[in-house]
Amino acid sequence: MEKSADKTIITVVGKDTVGIIARVCTYLAENQINVLDISQTIVQGYFNMMMIVDMNAAVKPFMDCSKELAQLGEEIGVKIKCQREEIFQKMHRI
Repeated sequence: MEKSADKTIITVVGKDTVGIIARVCTYLAENQINVLDISQTIVQGYFNMMMIVDMNAAVKPFMDCSKELAQLGEEIGVKIKCQREEIFQKMHRI
């Protein structure tokens, strides 16, 4: 039986610089995390990206990836946050 998608919401926010998308997507690819959907905007020099990813085949547990992405964000000057889809939906329910 095939496991269903293990969806996670990743948000990236900060001052726009060259290479943000490349660094985040490289990390995801290296860890077998599939990007399902992506949206990004730049408003007055501030970068905002939201991704929905499938962690079903990830080589590391969710918590490790979340911590490593947060560390990556610090390195490149942005804030990266990961939330499981079900938690995200419950937090944003009206």
